[in-house]
Amino acid sequence: MCGIVGYIGTRQAYPILIKGLHRLEYRGYDSAGISLINESGDLLVYKAKGKVSALKASTEGCDTHGTIGIAHTRWATHGEPNQANAHPHYSQSHMLALVHNGIIENYKSLRAELEHHGMIFCSDTDTEVLVQLVEYMQTTHQCDTYTAVHLALKNVVGAYAIAVLDKRNPGQLIAARKGSPLIIGVGKDNETCPAGESEFFIGSDATPIIEFTDKVIYLKDEEVVMINRHGKCAITNLDSVSQTPQLCTLQLSLDQIEKGGFDHFMLKEIFEQPSAIRTCIRGRVNTQEHRVLLSGIQDHCAQFKSAKRIIICACGTSWHSALIGKYFIEEATQIPVEVEYASEFRYRNPALSPSDIVVAVSQSGETADTLAAIQLAKEHGCFVYGISNVIGASIPRASDSGTYLHVGPEIGVASTKAFTGQVITLIMFGLAIAQERKTLPTELFNQLIDDLALIPDKMQWVLDHTGDISQLAKIFTYCHNFIYLGRGYNYPVALEGALKLKEISYIHAEGYPAAEMKHGPIALVDEEMPVVVIAPKRGMYDKIVSNIQEIKSRKGRILSIVTEGDVTVKEMSDFCIEVPDTRDSYAPLLTVIPLQLLSYHIAIAKGRNVDQPRNLAKSVTVE
Repeated sequence: MCGIVGYIGTRQAYPILIKGLHRLEYRGYDSAGISLINESGDLLVYKAKGKVSALKASTEGCDTHGTIGIAHTRWATHGEPNQANAHPHYSQSHMLALVHNGIIENYKSLRAELEHHGMIFCSDTDTEVLVQLVEYMQTTHQCDTYTAVHLALKNVVGAYAIAVLDKRNPGQLIAARKGSPLIIGVGKDNETCPAGESEFFIGSDATPIIEFTDKVIYLKDEEVVMINRHGKCAITNLDSVSQTPQLCTLQLSLDQIEKGGFDHFMLKEIFEQPSAIRTCIRGRVNTQEHRVLLSGIQDHCAQFKSAKRIIICACGTSWHSALIGKYFIEEATQIPVEVEYASEFRYRNPALSPSDIVVAVSQSGETADTLAAIQLAKEHGCFVYGISNVIGASIPRASDSGTYLHVGPEIGVASTKAFTGQVITLIMFGLAIAQERKTLPTELFNQLIDDLALIPDKMQWVLDHTGDISQLAKIFTYCHNFIYLGRGYNYPVALEGALKLKEISYIHAEGYPAAEMKHGPIALVDEEMPVVVIAPKRGMYDKIVSNIQEIKSRKGRILSIVTEGDVTVKEMSDFCIEVPDTRDSYAPLLTVIPLQLLSYHIAIAKGRNVDQPRNLAKSVTVE
């Protein structure tokens, strides 16, 4: 959940670290901190509760000089958000400083043992246990920091990405990972580095690094790296066996992580959806030959032809996209599909076999529960297919095959373009399998290809014709509850619309299949209850008209999402937003956009921080 950034080189580290923290703030914003070794050899630590701006303000007038440093923005797991629990944490001697992302599961027993040996703790965090443990290993084994980190991590149970400074060795920085992402940026040759000197960057992801380099090394689980300003980058595993690093080029540009004139990242990412989806399907959907080209399926054709079942594991918004994928994949391939919450799947004893395909869906590619679900699937001999947006992330590397979304970085915590990217990727996944298994009539398959290629333009139409949703949103600003209803393919859209409203406006909202309203939720309906109904002309239109009549008879207020030109539902609704016509299975790609905009504008009207909603972080890398 937290964000880590580090630097070693010849430039001043503080500006690089502060800028990096701002770019990582979507990963955590309860507190922030920075540690530097200054020109006098002092190990300095500055911390502040709240956002990175509070940290920056607190360091005004302080000594922030130094060409090596680590920094951290926190999403609290152990200990409440305050200055004492903020990272970095000193060791007892103040010789070491450490930042950490992850959870140390055995921290209580480790802390008890260290306290028995005289260690004094200043925080409630599991992270302080790590830095004290490293120092304890240094002292008892009379070894250097690099060795002490290895020894300490062998005693740790849990997930971590860490970075460590030692004031006795101001020319090196040590980092390690297991279960939480960490990358090493290799600095470009530049005039700031004299001959024989180099610079390195570290980050939880590429966002704080891309301004300075596009060359990175992805650390693997249980790898420890030592980097110094003379160009050394030594990587070993926990058994101290040397590892060969692989240098990769980032597919990311600086303008992709800037707001680009929009007030918020979320709004930018909503409006990026047409171009993002064009990029997602480019080279994959061939309308001339009426083919879908997914190498992740074609390279493992036999596996998909013989599959008896597909299980999709996901969390949050990705789970909603997986539900839509289930409906389409079953229709297209005639393979039974199950959708599982990864957090539940990993802790039960599911009946799995080598003939099953497990699909792991995660925007970040680092979701801890989904990674654990992959491990469980592999233990049962299942073929694992990963769907992720982040190149080089843990989930695609742990999968047997897969597909990247290629929708560009998503900075806003509330997922928008990644959701539509996941939906269209799962549709392509279904079409590609159907193509190999020949389960669809040729005419229908060709029409599905042609209609899919039209979706980006239709998404743009929605964005151009939604009217002034900001004014509509003001009507609902003071509502305390919402109900979202949909049927068929639009039931998961109802779930997603409700989730978006909860995430960023803090209004209670629930999504239901429209027919299930009679089995309880209708008791909540009165003149104070807004009911958002997703009612495109295709699918079970007549049925949802009946559901709307039931709500109207109880004085419910209807906000409907309808097909352009609809008259029946429009006349029954208090408010109405139109979307273009498309086939039922593709409707979620259009109907979700007004719901994203509605939640955004209600949150803005309520004065919420839409990019960084309380208690949430973008990448859930801990349980």
